[in-house]
Amino acid sequence: MKKTIAGTEIDVNEEGYLTDASQWNEAIAAAIASEEGIGALTDAHMKVVRYLREQQAKGAALTIRSMGKSGVVTTKELYDLFPGGPLKKSSKIAGIPKPVGCI
Repeated sequence: MKKTIAGTEIDVNEEGYLTDASQWNEAIAAAIASEEGIGALTDAHMKVVRYLREQQAKGAALTIRSMGKSGVVTTKELYDLFPGGPLKKSSKIAGIPKPVGCI
């Protein structure tokens, strides 16, 4: 289905995750973050978002545990940056599919 975010029409699934990662850009990330109640994206947020995109491109399985061990962010920092579903929200903002382990 189509959705207009940050003035751009993008393809999303029924949960609002981008279905075409190439449509993602930082303006879309900021708009999704706002929709998710995150507010303005800081450098720390963007470090996580960029890391998630890199890992997704490599086909890596993403988990909260792997994020905590990544050196990019601790598990506590991930929860502080993306409260109420850190991996789910950060993945949505990063424009990648919802991680398999997320409900």
